[in-house]
Amino acid sequence: MKLTTINNQTRDGQLVVVNREGTRAVAVPHVAMTMQQALDNWEQVAPQLNTIYQHLNEEGINDAFDLDLDQVMAPLPRAYQFLDGSAYLAHVERVRRARGADMPPSFLEDPLMYQAVSDGFLAHNQDIDVVSEEYGIDFEAEAAVITSDVPMHVSPEEAGQYIQLVCILNDVSLRNLIPAELAKGFGFMQSKPRTALSPFFVTPDELGDAWRDNKIHLPMRTWLNGEWFGEPNCGVDMQFDFAQLIAHAAKTRPLSAGAIIGSGTIANHDMSKGSTCLAEKRVLEVIADGKPSTPFMSFGDDVKIEITDEDGHNIFGTIHQKIVKY
Repeated sequence: MKLTTINNQTRDGQLVVVNREGTRAVAVPHVAMTMQQALDNWEQVAPQLNTIYQHLNEEGINDAFDLDLDQVMAPLPRAYQFLDGSAYLAHVERVRRARGADMPPSFLEDPLMYQAVSDGFLAHNQDIDVVSEEYGIDFEAEAAVITSDVPMHVSPEEAGQYIQLVCILNDVSLRNLIPAELAKGFGFMQSKPRTALSPFFVTPDELGDAWRDNKIHLPMRTWLNGEWFGEPNCGVDMQFDFAQLIAHAAKTRPLSAGAIIGSGTIANHDMSKGSTCLAEKRVLEVIADGKPSTPFMSFGDDVKIEITDEDGHNIFGTIHQKIVKY
């Protein structure tokens, strides 16, 4: 099924069930008022939401309305936790190589992950406010899963059952602020502003055969200022699947319902499909030419991100954002 949140002038919005085409929706206050409330009680409410979804697709519902995408908020406007991994080692290796650093062997067995901003997410079409172009503005096209309550020390074999919803996101990075922060040895903070979520969350079954091994086996398509930028496959070269990322996050603590687990920048070893962030393209230019030639984003630039299936169905909706001066 497909879900989102619409603006009802409250901070957390109103949960709605959306038809497969993303054009019609129905409010479900009798089941759950918000996305977080649904996730808190997922085992009880998911069957009810799915029944509504089936009716909406097959025969329509009297209370359904045309969905205005301008009223769609981030499906989970704020979350108790957002943990972002870096599961595509092709990306990690290239970035480290550009600054003369080898990739430690432990990276093959132990996922990279950090605690990201979760107290607010941008909508799919919301401008990205940045104080200065000197920060080195970049986009990062990623996939993510949303969990129900996850017990502490869950095994990778068990963790997949707690994946309830899937989405894509734009993990905005301020690249020129990152080196100084990492040099402190205490992780990202100022270099990672708010992230944008796709218009729709979907249950894994909406992906059909493209969801297997706890991965999305479809290309992540990105355009910069209307020009094709890349479409690496999310299911290729993902060193750690989402179940493994969840198990890593839950090693010493449980995860509350609504935890968002990000994949990190999608990247394949085969570079013929392009990239999903500017940093990687610049890294390849450094490796080839000794210096980058592609600039970071400027005010007025825009990025578009989406995943379509083999039939051209836009599963999660489109993230389309513009950089503006704060």
